[in-house]
Amino acid sequence: MTNTFRTAKLALQALLIGAALTTSLIAVALAQEAVTMTPTDDVAALPGVAFNQALADKLPEAMKTAGVMKVATDLTPPISFHDENGDLVGIDADLAAAMGVILGLRIEMTDVGAGAAIVPSIMSKRFDISISGINDDPELEKQVDVIDYMFDATTIMTQMGNPLKIANMEDLCGKTVAVPVGTFQARMVEAASAKCETPMNITSIPKMPDVLQAVRTGRADATVNGYATSVYTTAIQTGNGTGLEALPDVRLAVGYLGMLTAKDNAEFRDVVVETLQSMVDSGAYGTIMAKWDLAPLAVTEVKVNDAASYPAE
Repeated sequence: MTNTFRTAKLALQALLIGAALTTSLIAVALAQEAVTMTPTDDVAALPGVAFNQALADKLPEAMKTAGVMKVATDLTPPISFHDENGDLVGIDADLAAAMGVILGLRIEMTDVGAGAAIVPSIMSKRFDISISGINDDPELEKQVDVIDYMFDATTIMTQMGNPLKIANMEDLCGKTVAVPVGTFQARMVEAASAKCETPMNITSIPKMPDVLQAVRTGRADATVNGYATSVYTTAIQTGNGTGLEALPDVRLAVGYLGMLTAKDNAEFRDVVVETLQSMVDSGAYGTIMAKWDLAPLAVTEVKVNDAASYPAE
């Protein structure tokens, strides 16, 4: 190889690496662009979604002065996701926008692009709060305060039409059940199979989209998956839920999803709890949950660090 050719090759490699890095940085920047949230017309019209001076007065002085609540989120439909126009929508977007009206704050909501980034971003005070459907658990509560604002669960998914008329975990005995490798759902199915007279034929697959494809194509009779996403995506037949059916009456391994605040920010945490509870009491919260087909996961009381009430099964 001549020196000229080698120099040209190295220059091309450097150019390609630089382009790749630039593309990655652009992607990160786009994922972390703050969006100012305003309530949609239906949310703005809900009872109780109006400025509340008494609640606003309880905010920390720094937040009153800034007039902004900085919110971290990531994408899990219908909790938080982008619609066909690229707008940030979902339960979390509606709740955040409604809280902004009640507290008289501008809501800046940022898709941080990865759930793993959320806890450090709250602990470092980059954001005031996360509203992103994170599962509460006692270990998480050691790092941050968790405001338990809705339930989560696991449900069963079948082919559209539920041809085998599966109604519960016991009906999966003797059936082929696909599960993602090394997950809570896999452990749940294995434990249920051990109780069967005729064990389940458990098919372990690395990625959840491939698990769903196995059910969709009939290679598996069913799977178990997160309740919120399963019910929503199958109800509107979009994304990985296309061609599948979730069983909304089946709610297994119930626990909480939580909003996160810093441990030393109790003043703000308590205002958020009181604001959310006011929305529960007025009916605004329940209407938002029903709008996104998740009324069965609504709480009646907003609690803090309550994961121990729902120990992992």
